[in-house]
Amino acid sequence: MRSKTSVLLLNVGTPDSPDTFKVRKYLSEFLNDKRIIDIPWFLRKLLVNFIIVPFRAPKSAKLYQKLWTGKGSPLLFHGISLQEKLQRKLGEAYIVEFATNYQHPNINEVAEKVLKQNVSRIIAFPLFPQYASSTTGSVIEKLLNLLSSKYNIPAITTIVQYYDHPLYLEAIVARVCQYDYTNYDHILMSFHGLPISQVSKSHNGKTCVHFNCTKEVSEQNQYCYHASCYATSRLLAGKLNLDKSWYTVCFQSRIAKNWLSPFTDEVITTLAKEGKKRLLVICPSFTADNLETTIEIGNEYKDLFLQNGGTELTLVESLNDSERWVDAIGEMIS
Repeated sequence: MRSKTSVLLLNVGTPDSPDTFKVRKYLSEFLNDKRIIDIPWFLRKLLVNFIIVPFRAPKSAKLYQKLWTGKGSPLLFHGISLQEKLQRKLGEAYIVEFATNYQHPNINEVAEKVLKQNVSRIIAFPLFPQYASSTTGSVIEKLLNLLSSKYNIPAITTIVQYYDHPLYLEAIVARVCQYDYTNYDHILMSFHGLPISQVSKSHNGKTCVHFNCTKEVSEQNQYCYHASCYATSRLLAGKLNLDKSWYTVCFQSRIAKNWLSPFTDEVITTLAKEGKKRLLVICPSFTADNLETTIEIGNEYKDLFLQNGGTELTLVESLNDSERWVDAIGEMIS
């Protein structure tokens, strides 16, 4: 009997519905993760459960209601479609599943389902091209915690980052080339932000300046999210033949000032005031469209650009379930 390999496509998660109760439940689970807010347990519980979630849930629910479609949450339905396409590509020797760290389909539930099928190997594929403790680290930890409790543990392979994989980059380039990007005044490569303190922990507390993270990736900073974001941008710029003056690397979704900068909203405002009229935005750290891409960039930041003198802001769709993305994952798995 030929044993099978399971491929687990892992993402952050999404509320089960856009109503306030479900959003509150999602935010509570998400923000109580010690890798998301890495402060002492008691302070995190106090901050999240009594301050952040009660005030943030109603506002977030309104945003999720704008994001929701007839098929539900984009992150979820694109994830399921990606799973189905990859299953067809890899064939019967593989069992492909999509799972999320928070809410459903939950990593623990999906992993239990896979283990019941007596797989000989599990390949964990986080849908985050650049490693960060709060994303890749968190989903891998959750999966390994479950597996460590089992009597029989199959072989485990984790793919922790792939920001420089040629097919991942080509899949993004294919998305960008759907637009005549040479006719835009400027291009933004906007990545999800992180607290500077979390980035520093990835290289033992030393700063990114010490390791020249905006210019190079080395053994010392190979798990630095900041360094890999800039490396992604350099590689994409090379494939798109972009001069350095033609694009800007920036970071969105910040909660405080001590996060990675420059901040996307401030860059957008500055570009508009400088006379840039047409702006193209790529979000290479997001492999599926979600609140941060569709609403934050596509709605809120677009309005900001127009209010400050710009005329057009175009958001390049995430990889979602595109055929080139399916091919890229298939190649990395194989």
